[in-house]
Amino acid sequence: MNLDSLNDLPDWDDDHFKKFDDAEGEEWKPNPTRDAAKALYQQWRQVMTMLQGALDSDDFKEDNSFATEQCAMVMGDAFEVGAKIRSSETGSLYILKMENAAVIRKNAQFVASSLLSFAMQNLIEEKYAEAIRSEIDSFRELFKQWVSTFQKDEFEDEWGLFI
Repeated sequence: MNLDSLNDLPDWDDDHFKKFDDAEGEEWKPNPTRDAAKALYQQWRQVMTMLQGALDSDDFKEDNSFATEQCAMVMGDAFEVGAKIRSSETGSLYILKMENAAVIRKNAQFVASSLLSFAMQNLIEEKYAEAIRSEIDSFRELFKQWVSTFQKDEFEDEWGLFI
């Protein structure tokens, strides 16, 4: 693990997203969705820092163990949350934002429930699982604020899910 950055998610870079803005010359306008996404991403980075610390245990490093595989799945889903938050800000289509939001919700719930399982198996201490789950609860509140900023557009979801 890189000690300069206690999690492996990249920093949020506002300049990175400017190239995806639809209207040139409109960069000065407030962007509540992007601001909410940034806060959400920063909170998830906090979750990742704690998660990586909790799962950096010898119990998760045994070759071919069930715990190692479970840890890898949890970390994979956790990293995907960060990627989906960032990628949701590279376009403005409502359907794509909702698809990303659905994946983020599913993955965050999986991470939270896996922590309970790890604690029950004594792979991590219960107090660490609860601390991380508390951070995920804070993430959930920011998630609700973020999703509330989505603007429905004229494009139709061909699958009929996000209508």
